[in-house]
Amino acid sequence: MFTGIVEEAGRVVSFAQGAASWRLQIAAGTTLAGAALGDSIAVNGCCLTVTHFDAGNFYFDVLEETRRLTNFSALAPGTPVNLERSLRFDGKVGGHFVSGHIDGLGVVEVFEQRGNDYFLRVRGPAGSGRHVIHKGSIAIDGISLTVAEVAGDSLAVWLIPTTIAVTNLRGRRAGESVNLEFDLLGKYVEKLLAQRSP
Repeated sequence: MFTGIVEEAGRVVSFAQGAASWRLQIAAGTTLAGAALGDSIAVNGCCLTVTHFDAGNFYFDVLEETRRLTNFSALAPGTPVNLERSLRFDGKVGGHFVSGHIDGLGVVEVFEQRGNDYFLRVRGPAGSGRHVIHKGSIAIDGISLTVAEVAGDSLAVWLIPTTIAVTNLRGRRAGESVNLEFDLLGKYVEKLLAQRSP
């Protein structure tokens, strides 16, 4: 479980197919503090298990399905990725509950600076608009954000300069894909209501 409060943007060192899985190496700093084998780290919002680490890097095994269903297929050496350590029960919840299980890929439609702030509009997969509400929560590449606009399957958020400085969004361009995780509570409510329908 995560909160969507990104701690740093790490950088991909390598991402290559191995005999048993894809192997991902990420250079990191802050998120390495107190690292242990088996830890869960959100990488662009996707929960991965630490299989090895050293003084400056995390190593992960990545399933082919994970690569196919996330924006990991676009990872290359030097690519910045958002990193967050898993939530501690004695820690703060500054964003919202994020499971690290990606619901689908969104496509950046607009990303531009407007005054001191930044405006981002993303189109989600077909039918995904039902999971998004105005002023609700969304995780985009693992970042907990508040929905400012909803139109069909598109949603828009506003970003403060700190979010731009700390995360990988500063390099995003229209047409690029982002990982989306819709609000966990909303998905449970939807399923419960569907099961009660005649």
